[in-house]
Amino acid sequence: MNKIAIVAAVTGAALFASSGVLAQSRDQIRIVGSSTVFPFSTAVAEEFGRSSSFKTPIVESTGSGGGLKLFCSGIGTNHPDITNASRRIKQTEVDLCAQNGVTDIVEIKIGFDGIVLASDKSAPDMTLSLRDLYLALAAKVPAPGTDGGAGNMIDNPNKTWADVNPNLPNRPIVVLGPPPTSGTRDAFNELAIEAGCETFSGMKAMKKSDSNSYKVLCRGIREDSAFVEAGENDNLIVQKLQANHEAVGVFGFSFLDQNADALKAFPVATEGGEPNEPTFEAISDGAYPISRSLYFYVKKAHVDVVPGIREYLSAFTSEQAMGDFGYLADRGLIPLPEDERAKYQADANALTNLQLD
Repeated sequence: MNKIAIVAAVTGAALFASSGVLAQSRDQIRIVGSSTVFPFSTAVAEEFGRSSSFKTPIVESTGSGGGLKLFCSGIGTNHPDITNASRRIKQTEVDLCAQNGVTDIVEIKIGFDGIVLASDKSAPDMTLSLRDLYLALAAKVPAPGTDGGAGNMIDNPNKTWADVNPNLPNRPIVVLGPPPTSGTRDAFNELAIEAGCETFSGMKAMKKSDSNSYKVLCRGIREDSAFVEAGENDNLIVQKLQANHEAVGVFGFSFLDQNADALKAFPVATEGGEPNEPTFEAISDGAYPISRSLYFYVKKAHVDVVPGIREYLSAFTSEQAMGDFGYLADRGLIPLPEDERAKYQADANALTNLQLD
């Protein structure tokens, strides 16, 4: 296995000099971003280093938000070439890129991932609904006897899972999750917390009448000991779950897949729907409700300047890597449908510019 190390970067001094950045030599791709995409990107980087004439790319786990901030900070040797993300880039981030001269970006969707809620195998079983998750983790919840809405919200009083739902265990709510800079946190807030919030009619009405207040209330996570920010390192969350059998962790499916001998995931249901466990099949067909797309973004100005970027894109989007039977599926990546894979393979080959909807 090639050792990933940092080396000063970039041939093609003229490009970087023209961007106003002092050019230095860098002959190694630098990648930052999502902790969820990190193991997939690392696997491709290591295979790329073994099988090509290029150096193994540097891959750093900085979180999706942190990676996009670094990516958008400019063009040249001091800035990364590629950033991984466990959510799609935002318009505000595209605008930040443009302000700093990063105007041509290639978007590659690599597959799907589920966000799981899991504990040590010794913990009691739970089946959770999206409403349960909202009532357990939101900063504010509807007052008893109300369906939420303006004037009917209170600070979250729930201390145990049984307080949330009498069918759940009488155990303290202790959830270890990612920080706000994480794409996993963004996706969890939207797909789980907000979706649970919308099961209250007063909150659904607020979405139409006061969307700003709705977002604050329906995506805000409590800041007491019930939710503990455990950093960007999902492996660390896994370790903490093994040390604290009371805790529930929030992280990507691939980390559950890698630690299935020590951890168990809890089934999750939409309101009135059947609970689904986070399996490869349930995430792939959309039955598991907390699933999201995974991406990486490429700075076109660095292509053909930093050696190997085109070849890395080809390696990552190959059937050998992200196909139905590719080595990334063995590591927990849920592959894209064949036609969608073909689209992103073509985008990678043509360096198609990002188009936000």
